Amino acid sequence: MTITPELIGYLAATLTTASFLPQAVLTIKTKDTESLSLGMYSLFTSGVFCWLVYGIYISNNAIIFANAITFILAASILSCKIYNTVFKKG
Repeated sequence: MTITPELIGYLAATLTTASFLPQAVLTIKTKDTESLSLGMYSLFTSGVFCWLVYGIYISNNAIIFANAITFILAASILSCKIYNTVFKKG
């Protein structure tokens, strides 16, 4: 088996997306976002969206794959954080 740059890209995409999964599952399951920074998750989600658009623009499937999944997870966490910040102040 020959290791190609594309294979390394898919491996990197899988590992980085998988590393984010436990936080996403925990946050979605518990709905606890108190210790999460709204600013950080806003910037992170925006950055992941930009990477997704970039991947689409250059037609790089590894970048598209990783960032599409990570964007969905990050947007879910961000949505929970915004909801908790706006509606559960007290």
